[in-house]
Amino acid sequence: MELSLVMNERRQLINLAYRMLGSLADAEDIVQETYARWYALPAGQRDEIENPAAWLTRVASRICLDVLGSARVRRERYVGEWLPEPLPEQAESATPTDPADRITLDESVNLAFLVVLESMTPAERVAFILHDVFRYPFPEVADIVGRTPAACRQLASSARRRIRNSRTPNAAPSVAERADLVRDFQAAWEAKDIGALIGLLDPDAVAIADGGGIVTAKLEPIEGAEEIARGLLSITTQLPDLTLVARTVNGQPGLVVLEGGVTTTVMAFEFAGDRISRLYAVRNPEKLKPWA
Repeated sequence: MELSLVMNERRQLINLAYRMLGSLADAEDIVQETYARWYALPAGQRDEIENPAAWLTRVASRICLDVLGSARVRRERYVGEWLPEPLPEQAESATPTDPADRITLDESVNLAFLVVLESMTPAERVAFILHDVFRYPFPEVADIVGRTPAACRQLASSARRRIRNSRTPNAAPSVAERADLVRDFQAAWEAKDIGALIGLLDPDAVAIADGGGIVTAKLEPIEGAEEIARGLLSITTQLPDLTLVARTVNGQPGLVVLEGGVTTTVMAFEFAGDRISRLYAVRNPEKLKPWA
C-alpha cells in the first residue's frame, strides 16, 4: 500500500472510529492499533490482501466493537453524565491536525446525534454507522460484526427506530435559524434576562453536563425551562469573569464558555421548532483539549 493511500485511509478510519466511539482520543488509538496490526503482518501476507482499504476498515471496526463493549462497563463507573467529545471547526482548533486526521463535520457528528448513538447496543451502532453513514453493503457489515446480513439489516433497522423515537415532533429549524436561536440565547444569558431565557427554551427542555468527576457539574440532568434558566443565571453570579463566545461545535452552532480567558465548557444544542430543547455542556477538561 503506497504512503498516499495509507494517508487517505487514515482519514477514513479516523472518521469511522470517531462516529463509532464519540471520542477523538479513542478514535486515534483505534487507528494506531489498526496500522500496528497491518504492519505486523509479514510482507508476503500484506501483498496477498487484494483490498487493503477494506482490510483496514474491517480491523478498525472490529476493534471499535470490542471497545464499545468495554465502554459500557466503564461508563457505568463514570461520575455523572457521559457526553461525546466535542469537536471545533478545524480553522478554530487550538491544536491544528494533519489533514489525514480531520473529522468531516456533517450531520452524523452532530453532538445530539452522537448522544442517540450512545443508546444503541455496540452491534447496532457499528452496523448502522457502517451501512447508513458509510454505505457499506450488509454482506460486508455482516463479515465485520460477525452476524448474518439479515441480522445486520435488523440491527440497522433497530438503530433507525431509536433515532426516530428520539426526535421531537416539531420540525428542526434551518442552520441559520439555529444560529439565530443560539445568538439570542447567548444575549439573554449575558443580559441575565431570565424571561428571555425561558422563552427561548422548550418548556420540557433538558440540560446535561459532563464534568467527568474532575470539575463541578450537575450529576443529573436538569429538566424544565425555568430550572435551566435559573441554573444559568446562578453560574454567571458565581463567575463574574465568565465570557461566552459563539463557536461551531461538531458542525452546528454552539457556545464556548471562558473563565478568565480559559475554555471551561463547550455547549451544543438540540432544537425543536423555534425553541432549544436540549443543552449539552461538556466540562470534562480531558475532552476539551482541542479547545484549549
